[in-house]
Amino acid sequence: MRWLRIIFLFALFSLECRSEDKVDQPDKHVTTAGGKSVTLNCIYTTTSAQPYLFWYIQRANDLPRYILRREKFGIGENGTEFHERFHSEVSSNSVPLTIKNLRVSDSAVYYCALRPTVRKLKANHIQKHMN
Repeated sequence: MRWLRIIFLFALFSLECRSEDKVDQPDKHVTTAGGKSVTLNCIYTTTSAQPYLFWYIQRANDLPRYILRREKFGIGENGTEFHERFHSEVSSNSVPLTIKNLRVSDSAVYYCALRPTVRKLKANHIQKHMN
């Protein structure tokens, strides 16, 4: 049962959208054994009544890949390869990601993200038309 001794390291980072909208992943590193389950926490704050919350995975030497999207009222979808073992339920201020039956290929950086982000213009832009 050598595979049970495999340790996984999940490095988690916080992403900030704007001062009123933000996510925080309080557990920066999570380590657990193969075959177990793990829950990665994500706490969010938003002024939006209907936020979209996302999870992404970034494996070594790869681009971030979409895992899933959840809406505040329980609606959502999972990416194609993430249907069976990746789950999330949104509460009033969190969207934890649970991964079941951990594998070596699950060792990665996981990102929680929030949309929409409303961007305010800092200056007026005026375009002059040439005659």
